[in-house]
Amino acid sequence: MNPAQPETRALPERVGVIGGGRMGAGIAHAFALAGARVVVVERDAEAAAAASARVADSLRRSVERGATVRALDDLVATVSTATDAAALAGCGLVVEAVPEDRELKTAALERAERVLDPGAALATNTSSISIDDLAAGLERPERFLGLHFFNPVPASLLVEVVVGVATATGLVDDARAWIAAIGKTPVVVRDAPGFASSRLGVALGLEAIRMLEEGVASAADIDAAMELGYRHPVGPLRTTDLVGLDVRLGIAEELHARLGERFAPPALLRRMVADGHLGRKTGRGFYEWSER
Repeated sequence: MNPAQPETRALPERVGVIGGGRMGAGIAHAFALAGARVVVVERDAEAAAAASARVADSLRRSVERGATVRALDDLVATVSTATDAAALAGCGLVVEAVPEDRELKTAALERAERVLDPGAALATNTSSISIDDLAAGLERPERFLGLHFFNPVPASLLVEVVVGVATATGLVDDARAWIAAIGKTPVVVRDAPGFASSRLGVALGLEAIRMLEEGVASAADIDAAMELGYRHPVGPLRTTDLVGLDVRLGIAEELHARLGERFAPPALLRRMVADGHLGRKTGRGFYEWSER
């Protein structure tokens, strides 16, 4: 894979995002801040309204931090929401960001492809599902790839560009340039279980959970060991809270099925998810969160 600096290339004028949860809203924020017009497609009017509020709040924080000189009203006006995939027509790039479920993603991608122009790019934000598996139901797999953003998207500097066997080389070049244009660094990886970041991050996170389960140290001390000893900005247990314990469990189950016992989810992780302790989004995970 070519690590060279991506060439400058204009963003598509219109970008679509399927799913307006925390990740989807963050992706919409990133493209809107970089100058694209963005449409977020959600399952119903209530979810669309929540997505609109989420993106607006995120853009407001960027304006308050001085991350842009554009007026908040102008930025918010560049983002619209819809409940029908037909609203994606005319987008040069669509990023699917629905929950990490193979059937949900496959259905969303197929609906989007039906309304897109043949030259449009279609991407998935999956963190663990095979790009080639998702491409199998598409008519134009050469226009499909993975764009794996990281949570929280506005603050994260990395995006994995995941290349399937059918992905056109030109699309990879475009994707690298688009990611650079939104102020992030693209890392190009081939379609392999867990790609690069999920495979390494989940391996560390699962071992940290096992250590906590075995009473080796407290959550805070395990995290401090990695933050201070290895210069990780955030420890593996706090990271799991930020990602969501349910999300991490889903990725671990996918990797367990494909790579074997070293990715078997710890009983503690399964128990916490069953109890609804999913991390920051529920107010409790390995830590207590007063703000969600």
